[in-house]
Amino acid sequence: MPEEERNQESPAGEKPEVAELERRLAEQDQALAASDTRLNEAEARTAELEKALAAKDSEMADTRKALAGALASYRTLVVRANPDIPEELIAGDSIEAIDQAVAKARSLIARVKQGMEAAAAKSRVPAGAPQRTLDLSVLSPREKIQYGIGGKR
Repeated sequence: MPEEERNQESPAGEKPEVAELERRLAEQDQALAASDTRLNEAEARTAELEKALAAKDSEMADTRKALAGALASYRTLVVRANPDIPEELIAGDSIEAIDQAVAKARSLIARVKQGMEAAAAKSRVPAGAPQRTLDLSVLSPREKIQYGIGGKR
């Protein structure tokens, strides 16, 4: 009999199993519709974020170009302000790097200058001929007296 009861039709003319399945199907359809709505909202949000990301990427590329131009201008000014430093020694991809390069170049120039001055001091030759001096130790006492009074030797 239990099977017979299940197979009995509902007042609308349907079997109870079919009505339950249709109810569950309707619930699943509602859940699917809600999921579709959330998915569409997420896709719209993703599209917005992708547009914002593309705009930020473009802005970042423009900023990088501006930074490269500013660094080139700064390097040019530093080269002009330091004519004693060879241009090849002033390099860097940031202001701090350029400043460090200038400091290193100045240190190198100072060391080279000190080395050159030390080498020049070692090989210094007085200008002109040396003064002639008379060796008085070879003179007799009489000659020394004559030399002292201004006489000839």
